[in-house]
Amino acid sequence: MNVFGVDIGGSGIKGAPVDLERGDLTEPRHKVLTPHPATPDGVAGGVAEVVRHFGWSGPVGVTFPGVVTGSTVRTAANVDKGWIGVDAGRLLSDRLDGLPVTVLNDADAAGVAEMTFGAGRGRTGTVVLLTLGTGIGSAVFTEGRLVPNTELGHLELKGHDAEKRASTKAKEDEDLSWEHWAGRRLKKYLAHVEMLFSPELFIIGGGVSRKADRFLHLLDGIRAEIVPAELQNNAGIVGAAMTARKSGS
Repeated sequence: MNVFGVDIGGSGIKGAPVDLERGDLTEPRHKVLTPHPATPDGVAGGVAEVVRHFGWSGPVGVTFPGVVTGSTVRTAANVDKGWIGVDAGRLLSDRLDGLPVTVLNDADAAGVAEMTFGAGRGRTGTVVLLTLGTGIGSAVFTEGRLVPNTELGHLELKGHDAEKRASTKAKEDEDLSWEHWAGRRLKKYLAHVEMLFSPELFIIGGGVSRKADRFLHLLDGIRAEIVPAELQNNAGIVGAAMTARKSGS
């Protein structure tokens, strides 16, 4: 069975049909730019454009960069605050002419995919996936079970939200070297998360996972194993589709 997955990010909205037996896209993903401001109406239009690009007419799973309970958005750190309190599932279903839509936190979706098809497959104990991009998303698993909506990117680091200092956006905005970004900022953040959760494994996701050879070796002193996400930037799309199927959409 194939299900459509959409990943809403701070810079882009991307999606594709997903083969849930293989955990892979059946076609190259289609991407549109996230509108700014990223209002509910604007983002819903982008999601509809991505889905209609494929002529899709079945269930759709959608990730959202914030806390989602049921299908209602509770936080919106990197998109317009107008999202807070919106029933995203209903909004997106209406824009997709009634197609069934399931919505979940973006990092949770990536984590679900990595634990099933990627770097976390078969791992027990505590596993923390971190998606590094416009912000920092997190997914925490204990004995394979997801603890949803952890939002560890908002832990305080040097008096700021950690994602303001250790995300890849911070690296780009401040033109930081790999050594400064990973060897100082990201390492301090991982040490803080490790102190709180004592994970056995960190999975580093987001687009920067494609460049793991540039920075993983700089994260010395962390006790947990650190590996790049295997599904890389497709993990959110795959996890969204998996969740839509599980929810019976």
